[in-house]
Amino acid sequence: MVSLLAAGFVYLRHQRQLNRYVRRAWATFTSNGLTGRERTPLLAGYSVHGIDVSAYQGRIDWPEVAKNKVHFAFIKASEGETMRDARFQRNWAEARKAGIMRGAYHYFQPNRDGKTQAELFTSHVPIEPGDLPPVLDIEAPHFHDVAVMRREITRWLRLVEAHYGVRPIIYSNHSFYRRHLAGHFDDYPLWLAHYEVEKPAMHRSKWIIWQHSDEAYVPGIRGVVDFNVFQGSYDDLLALRVPAPKAASPAPKPKQASSRQGRRGTL
Repeated sequence: MVSLLAAGFVYLRHQRQLNRYVRRAWATFTSNGLTGRERTPLLAGYSVHGIDVSAYQGRIDWPEVAKNKVHFAFIKASEGETMRDARFQRNWAEARKAGIMRGAYHYFQPNRDGKTQAELFTSHVPIEPGDLPPVLDIEAPHFHDVAVMRREITRWLRLVEAHYGVRPIIYSNHSFYRRHLAGHFDDYPLWLAHYEVEKPAMHRSKWIIWQHSDEAYVPGIRGVVDFNVFQGSYDDLLALRVPAPKAASPAPKPKQASSRQGRRGTL
Protein backbone atom coordinates (compact mmCIF):
# COMPACT_ATOMS: atom_id res chain seq x y z
CA MET A 1 0.00 0.00 0.00
CA VAL A 2 2.82 2.38 0.91
CA SER A 3 4.53 1.60 -2.39
CA LEU A 4 1.38 2.40 -4.34
CA LEU A 5 0.97 5.71 -2.51
CA ALA A 6 4.61 6.60 -3.14
CA ALA A 7 4.29 5.72 -6.83
CA GLY A 8 1.13 7.79 -7.07
CA PHE A 9 2.87 10.77 -5.46
CA VAL A 10 5.81 10.55 -7.86
CA TYR A 11 3.47 10.33 -10.85
CA LEU A 12 1.37 13.31 -9.79
CA ARG A 13 4.47 15.40 -9.22
CA HIS A 14 6.16 14.49 -12.52
CA GLN A 15 3.21 13.43 -14.67
CA ARG A 16 3.94 15.80 -17.57
CA GLN A 17 7.52 14.58 -17.94
CA LEU A 18 6.58 10.92 -17.43
CA ASN A 19 3.78 11.16 -19.97
CA ARG A 20 6.20 12.70 -22.45
CA TYR A 21 8.66 9.84 -21.97
CA VAL A 22 5.86 7.33 -22.49
CA ARG A 23 4.75 9.06 -25.70
CA ARG A 24 8.30 9.17 -27.06
CA ALA A 25 8.85 5.50 -26.19
CA TRP A 26 5.63 4.63 -27.97
CA ALA A 27 6.62 6.71 -31.01
CA THR A 28 9.96 4.87 -31.18
CA PHE A 29 8.27 1.48 -30.75
CA THR A 30 5.75 2.15 -33.52
CA SER A 31 8.14 3.98 -35.87
CA ASN A 32 8.17 1.08 -38.34
CA GLY A 33 4.48 1.67 -38.91
CA LEU A 34 4.90 5.35 -39.74
CA THR A 35 4.65 6.56 -43.32
CA GLY A 36 6.56 9.84 -43.10
CA ARG A 37 3.37 11.74 -43.93
CA GLU A 38 2.21 12.31 -40.36
CA ARG A 39 1.62 15.95 -39.46
CA THR A 40 1.54 17.89 -36.17
CA PRO A 41 -0.36 21.20 -36.30
CA LEU A 42 1.86 24.28 -36.25
CA LEU A 43 1.88 26.30 -33.05
CA ALA A 44 -0.66 29.13 -33.22
CA GLY A 45 0.44 32.71 -32.69
CA TYR A 46 3.73 32.39 -34.63
CA SER A 47 4.38 32.85 -38.33
CA VAL A 48 7.92 31.40 -38.63
CA HIS A 49 8.39 27.70 -37.88
CA GLY A 50 11.41 25.43 -37.94
CA ILE A 51 12.85 22.06 -37.01
CA ASP A 52 16.17 20.68 -35.83
CA VAL A 53 17.47 17.32 -36.97
CA SER A 54 20.33 14.86 -36.66
CA ALA A 55 21.17 11.39 -37.92
CA TYR A 56 18.42 10.18 -35.56
CA GLN A 57 15.79 11.32 -38.10
CA GLY A 58 17.22 9.06 -40.79
CA ARG A 59 16.86 9.97 -44.45
CA ILE A 60 14.85 13.18 -44.80
CA ASP A 61 12.77 14.17 -47.82
CA TRP A 62 13.69 17.86 -47.71
CA PRO A 63 11.47 19.02 -50.61
CA GLU A 64 8.49 17.46 -48.81
CA VAL A 65 9.50 19.15 -45.55
CA ALA A 66 9.70 22.49 -47.35
CA LYS A 67 6.12 22.13 -48.58
CA ASN A 68 4.85 22.09 -45.00
CA LYS A 69 5.68 25.64 -43.87
CA VAL A 70 9.06 24.76 -42.39
CA HIS A 71 11.06 27.96 -42.84
CA PHE A 72 14.33 27.00 -41.11
CA ALA A 73 16.23 23.95 -39.94
CA PHE A 74 19.15 23.54 -37.58
CA ILE A 75 21.23 20.49 -38.44
CA LYS A 76 23.52 18.62 -36.07
CA ALA A 77 27.10 18.75 -37.30
CA SER A 78 29.26 17.49 -34.45
CA GLU A 79 29.50 16.47 -30.81
CA GLY A 80 32.31 16.60 -28.27
CA GLU A 81 35.88 16.42 -29.55
CA THR A 82 35.60 13.78 -32.28
CA MET A 83 32.05 12.88 -33.34
CA ARG A 84 30.72 14.10 -36.69
CA ASP A 85 27.06 13.52 -37.46
CA ALA A 86 26.84 10.88 -40.18
CA ARG A 87 24.06 12.64 -42.10
CA PHE A 88 25.22 16.23 -41.73
CA GLN A 89 26.68 16.76 -45.19
CA ARG A 90 23.61 15.43 -46.98
CA ASN A 91 21.18 17.31 -44.75
CA TRP A 92 23.23 20.50 -45.09
CA ALA A 93 23.18 20.39 -48.88
CA GLU A 94 19.60 19.17 -49.31
CA ALA A 95 18.07 21.70 -46.92
CA ARG A 96 19.45 24.63 -48.93
CA LYS A 97 18.48 23.00 -52.21
CA ALA A 98 14.90 22.72 -50.92
CA GLY A 99 14.84 26.43 -50.06
CA ILE A 100 14.93 25.99 -46.28
CA MET A 101 17.09 28.40 -44.32
CA ARG A 102 19.76 26.26 -42.67
CA GLY A 103 21.96 26.43 -39.59
CA ALA A 104 24.38 24.00 -37.92
CA TYR A 105 24.84 23.07 -34.28
CA HIS A 106 27.45 21.42 -32.09
CA TYR A 107 26.47 19.33 -29.06
CA PHE A 108 28.80 20.47 -26.29
CA GLN A 109 30.43 17.96 -23.95
CA PRO A 110 31.14 19.95 -20.75
CA ASN A 111 34.06 17.80 -19.59
CA ARG A 112 35.93 18.17 -22.88
CA ASP A 113 38.24 20.92 -24.16
CA GLY A 114 36.35 23.85 -25.68
CA LYS A 115 39.09 24.67 -28.19
CA THR A 116 39.19 21.11 -29.57
CA GLN A 117 35.41 21.07 -29.86
CA ALA A 118 35.44 24.41 -31.69
CA GLU A 119 38.08 23.16 -34.13
CA LEU A 120 36.03 20.03 -34.86
CA PHE A 121 33.00 22.17 -35.71
CA THR A 122 34.78 24.78 -37.81
CA SER A 123 36.66 22.12 -39.80
CA HIS A 124 33.39 20.37 -40.61
CA VAL A 125 30.83 23.12 -41.23
CA PRO A 126 31.08 25.39 -44.32
CA ILE A 127 28.82 28.21 -43.16
CA GLU A 128 28.17 30.65 -45.99
CA PRO A 129 26.47 34.02 -46.37
CA GLY A 130 22.73 33.43 -46.14
CA ASP A 131 23.05 30.67 -43.53
CA LEU A 132 21.94 31.06 -39.93
CA PRO A 133 24.61 31.61 -37.25
CA PRO A 134 26.32 28.59 -35.66
CA VAL A 135 24.72 27.12 -32.55
CA LEU A 136 26.23 25.66 -29.38
CA ASP A 137 23.90 23.10 -27.79
CA ILE A 138 24.56 23.16 -24.03
CA GLU A 139 22.46 20.74 -22.00
CA ALA A 140 24.58 17.73 -20.99
CA PRO A 141 23.82 17.48 -17.25
CA HIS A 142 26.96 15.70 -16.03
CA PHE A 143 30.02 17.88 -15.48
CA HIS A 144 32.76 18.17 -12.87
CA ASP A 145 32.90 21.91 -12.26
CA VAL A 146 30.48 24.59 -13.45
CA ALA A 147 33.23 27.25 -13.58
CA VAL A 148 35.37 25.04 -15.82
CA MET A 149 32.38 24.30 -18.02
CA ARG A 150 31.64 28.02 -18.44
CA ARG A 151 35.28 28.68 -19.28
CA GLU A 152 35.28 26.03 -22.03
CA ILE A 153 31.94 27.27 -23.37
CA THR A 154 33.44 30.76 -23.61
CA ARG A 155 36.44 29.40 -25.53
CA TRP A 156 34.17 27.64 -28.03
CA LEU A 157 32.00 30.70 -28.54
CA ARG A 158 34.93 33.07 -29.04
CA LEU A 159 36.82 30.80 -31.42
CA VAL A 160 33.77 30.03 -33.53
CA GLU A 161 32.78 33.69 -33.69
CA ALA A 162 36.29 34.62 -34.80
CA HIS A 163 36.24 31.91 -37.46
CA TYR A 164 32.90 32.78 -39.06
CA GLY A 165 32.71 36.46 -38.18
CA VAL A 166 29.26 36.12 -36.62
CA ARG A 167 28.08 35.72 -33.03
CA PRO A 168 26.88 32.16 -32.26
CA ILE A 169 23.50 31.25 -30.79
CA ILE A 170 23.27 29.34 -27.50
CA TYR A 171 20.76 26.51 -27.23
CA SER A 172 19.71 25.14 -23.85
CA ASN A 173 16.66 23.94 -21.97
CA HIS A 174 14.95 26.21 -19.47
CA SER A 175 16.09 24.39 -16.33
CA PHE A 176 19.74 24.04 -17.34
CA TYR A 177 20.02 27.61 -18.59
CA ARG A 178 18.49 29.07 -15.44
CA ARG A 179 20.74 27.04 -13.13
CA HIS A 180 24.09 27.20 -14.90
CA LEU A 181 24.21 29.77 -17.74
CA ALA A 182 21.95 32.72 -16.95
CA GLY A 183 23.90 35.87 -16.19
CA HIS A 184 27.07 34.54 -17.81
CA PHE A 185 26.20 34.48 -21.54
CA ASP A 186 23.46 37.08 -21.80
CA ASP A 187 25.15 38.78 -24.78
CA TYR A 188 24.47 35.73 -26.96
CA PRO A 189 21.13 35.07 -28.67
CA LEU A 190 19.23 32.28 -26.90
CA TRP A 191 17.37 29.36 -28.44
CA LEU A 192 15.30 28.02 -25.55
CA ALA A 193 13.82 24.56 -25.12
CA HIS A 194 10.77 24.51 -22.85
CA TYR A 195 8.09 21.85 -23.27
CA GLU A 196 4.57 21.29 -21.93
CA VAL A 197 3.96 25.01 -21.40
CA GLU A 198 1.74 27.54 -23.14
CA LYS A 199 4.68 29.92 -23.35
CA PRO A 200 8.24 29.94 -21.99
CA ALA A 201 8.61 30.99 -18.36
CA MET A 202 11.51 33.19 -19.44
CA HIS A 203 10.58 36.68 -20.66
CA ARG A 204 10.30 37.17 -24.43
CA SER A 205 13.17 39.64 -24.38
CA LYS A 206 15.56 36.85 -23.33
CA TRP A 207 15.09 34.40 -26.23
CA ILE A 208 14.74 34.48 -30.02
CA ILE A 209 13.78 30.85 -30.79
CA TRP A 210 11.56 28.55 -28.73
CA GLN A 211 11.74 24.78 -29.09
CA HIS A 212 8.24 23.98 -27.91
CA SER A 213 8.09 20.26 -28.71
CA ASP A 214 10.40 17.31 -29.16
CA GLU A 215 7.71 14.91 -30.36
CA ALA A 216 6.26 16.53 -33.48
CA TYR A 217 5.63 15.05 -36.92
CA VAL A 218 6.44 16.73 -40.25
CA PRO A 219 5.74 15.16 -43.64
CA GLY A 220 9.07 14.12 -45.13
CA ILE A 221 10.44 12.81 -41.83
CA ARG A 222 9.60 9.33 -40.62
CA GLY A 223 9.31 9.64 -36.85
CA VAL A 224 9.33 12.45 -34.32
CA VAL A 225 11.24 15.69 -34.75
CA ASP A 226 11.74 18.84 -32.68
CA PHE A 227 9.43 21.78 -33.44
CA ASN A 228 10.56 25.40 -33.05
CA VAL A 229 9.17 28.87 -33.56
CA PHE A 230 11.08 32.06 -34.25
CA GLN A 231 10.06 35.14 -32.31
CA GLY A 232 9.56 37.65 -35.07
CA SER A 233 8.65 37.89 -38.73
CA TYR A 234 10.25 36.11 -41.65
CA ASP A 235 12.07 39.34 -42.50
CA ASP A 236 13.49 39.33 -38.97
CA LEU A 237 14.77 35.80 -39.56
CA LEU A 238 16.36 36.89 -42.83
CA ALA A 239 18.13 39.67 -40.95
CA LEU A 240 19.63 37.07 -38.60
CA ARG A 241 21.49 35.32 -41.42
CA VAL A 242 25.25 35.51 -41.92
CA PRO A 243 25.85 38.58 -44.10
CA ALA A 244 27.88 38.65 -47.27
CA PRO A 245 31.37 40.13 -46.81
CA LYS A 246 31.57 43.82 -47.49
CA ALA A 247 33.20 44.77 -50.78
CA ALA A 248 36.55 46.47 -50.39
CA SER A 249 36.51 50.19 -51.10
CA PRO A 250 38.33 51.11 -54.32
CA ALA A 251 41.73 52.70 -53.84
CA PRO A 252 41.68 56.50 -54.31
CA LYS A 253 42.96 57.67 -57.66
CA PRO A 254 46.26 59.63 -57.60
CA LYS A 255 45.87 63.33 -58.13
CA GLN A 256 46.92 64.55 -61.55
CA ALA A 257 49.05 67.67 -61.92
CA SER A 258 47.25 70.64 -63.44
CA SER A 259 48.33 72.00 -66.83
CA ARG A 260 49.68 75.13 -65.11
CA GLN A 261 51.87 72.93 -62.85
CA GLY A 262 52.97 70.99 -65.90
CA ARG A 263 54.08 74.16 -67.70
CA ARG A 264 55.95 75.34 -64.64
CA GLY A 265 57.78 72.04 -64.54
CA THR A 266 59.10 72.59 -68.07
CA LEU A 267 60.65 75.98 -67.42
